Amino acid sequence: MRFEYLHPRNQLITIMQRIYGYGMTTTSGGNLSILDTNGDLWITPAGIDKGALVPNDIVCVKPDGTVVGPHRPSSEYPFHRAIYDQRPDFRAIVHAHPAALVAFSIVRKIPETRIIPQAHYVCGTVGYAPYALPGSDLLGERIAETFAQGYDAVLLENHGVVAGGVDLLAAFQRFETLDFCARTLIQARTVGEVRLLTDEEIKRSHKRGKKLPKFVPEPPSSRERELRMKIVDVVHRAYDQRLMTSTEGTVSARVDEASFLITPVGVDRKYLAEEDIVLIREGRRERRKEPSRAVRLHQTIYREHPEIGAVITAQCPSATAFSVTGQKLDTRSIPESYLVLRDIPLVPYGEQFGEGESLSARLGEQTPVVLLQNDAVLTTGRDLPQAFDRLEVAEFSAHALINTEPIGELVPIGDEALAELKAKFLL
Repeated sequence: MRFEYLHPRNQLITIMQRIYGYGMTTTSGGNLSILDTNGDLWITPAGIDKGALVPNDIVCVKPDGTVVGPHRPSSEYPFHRAIYDQRPDFRAIVHAHPAALVAFSIVRKIPETRIIPQAHYVCGTVGYAPYALPGSDLLGERIAETFAQGYDAVLLENHGVVAGGVDLLAAFQRFETLDFCARTLIQARTVGEVRLLTDEEIKRSHKRGKKLPKFVPEPPSSRERELRMKIVDVVHRAYDQRLMTSTEGTVSARVDEASFLITPVGVDRKYLAEEDIVLIREGRRERRKEPSRAVRLHQTIYREHPEIGAVITAQCPSATAFSVTGQKLDTRSIPESYLVLRDIPLVPYGEQFGEGESLSARLGEQTPVVLLQNDAVLTTGRDLPQAFDRLEVAEFSAHALINTEPIGELVPIGDEALAELKAKFLL
């Protein structure tokens, strides 16, 4: 879907559906706006169910203040207008009250974005606006003054968060990524001390070597077409389960000995389509497409592990909580976790960049899953279903471990029981 070609009404409805559908706002909470090129400000209405908005509900406020539409504009219209006045580079604003970010706002702490490289790249450093009455001119002034300092996302004291962007999709992605950071940090702090990335480490994540040369592919085979469909299905499922964010998560699958398919860079995971997937053949990329920045790592894995048919990397909040603290993700919790995942080592930050030879060397039959420090969980499998199952089980297992913190000490499966498992399932 080419989101940028939707009418502002439809863009606002589409993004509000995503925010409401993922529980990041309530029936009465949150508001979105778009500043059109002609000066019209399109904004969600006041007092209308956010879970049931239709395009006709959207309000247009003309440059002279005339309101066009069946409803009043959001009560927070003043701060939307104030932000646009201070930030002419913004064309869209997202405001809502996701629980994790509200938690930060009511303890008056700013969520760190330096937990994984992409989060800091998308969000930058987050600003903080002191409390003022909702809907008041004072609140608008305080938020706009904070944005004027160069922040692209601002936490509102005892309120929620506001994110801006060059378009509505960019503003939403910033908002969603910041929510991911907040959820991950809350879980991480229950299991250990959070390790933050340095500026140099963040820069390293974008130094992935030269781009692969291009080639003109032949018409796709039936197998390639099928794999494209399966990759899209896996990405959509992972996104809907919040195992990925709109800007982060890579899936690839082997086509044959000389080629594999991989997800592209810069395409919203929610809207990924078969034609977006990039074919890599003999070290070259399908022309007019840009593969994931992890393409060289995946290429190395397929070259060195002929038994691997699929690779997934994703930023699942619970598993990522272990990657940013360095705590052991103990798979000896229930039989399924150990059988599916085996032991999960933590790979030092940086091994996933470039060709990834050292990371690839860690993988094998007894190590199908690894945690990438301050980055992601990486799973492999003989095919996509197995790699995706391992991703789900890794997040499930991490979440279960975190849930033990307030109720008691983890008692892992004992050595004798583990030996029985290995014997029965020929591990």
